[in-house]
Amino acid sequence: MSQLTRIGGPFSGRILGCCLLAAASTLALAQATAPAKPAVGTLMSPSLTYGKLLSGMEQEFVSAAEAMPEDKYNFAPPVTAGEFKGVRTFGEQVKHVAEANAYFFHDPSKPMVDNRADFEKLKTKAEIVKALKDSFVQAHAYVDSITPENAYVMTANGTRAGMAAFGIAHFMDHYGQICVYLRMNGIVPPASRGSM
Repeated sequence: MSQLTRIGGPFSGRILGCCLLAAASTLALAQATAPAKPAVGTLMSPSLTYGKLLSGMEQEFVSAAEAMPEDKYNFAPPVTAGEFKGVRTFGEQVKHVAEANAYFFHDPSKPMVDNRADFEKLKTKAEIVKALKDSFVQAHAYVDSITPENAYVMTANGTRAGMAAFGIAHFMDHYGQICVYLRMNGIVPPASRGSM
């Protein structure tokens, strides 16, 4: 029997069938996990709009905060590297965002609490990252409460939609800064590695 006959024999059909089954199940799984994109013209709720944006940006910021080793949390660019006199350290940047998130994503129906002393007590990477993650839990609760009816109603601090937009823009400004700090320490931000 020649090589060609063996390749086209009874096993080739089974191998082809297994390959097709594996490919079909992989395709089906990939399609099942990908959310459907809304059709053009679909009216989206404010909570979904801000929630999607918040989730993506949160993932980038938290992964960057986790990427810096604990012994570099006190890193600030040296003044010899440019105009860096008096800038926050990496850890202070992350703490600042956690604290600011408490302001931007504060439930407007409750009184504002001055929590600066609590954030000043945070010293370790684990404490700071936990506070950051907790602040994003609060941010999601805030964003989830935005409705078409209350998005643009004035509160003591501005509209809910305006505060959500400002809060997201604020922490992304600091994301840019901590990315510079990471790169100055030889660390590529996780979002730039292509894994996100």
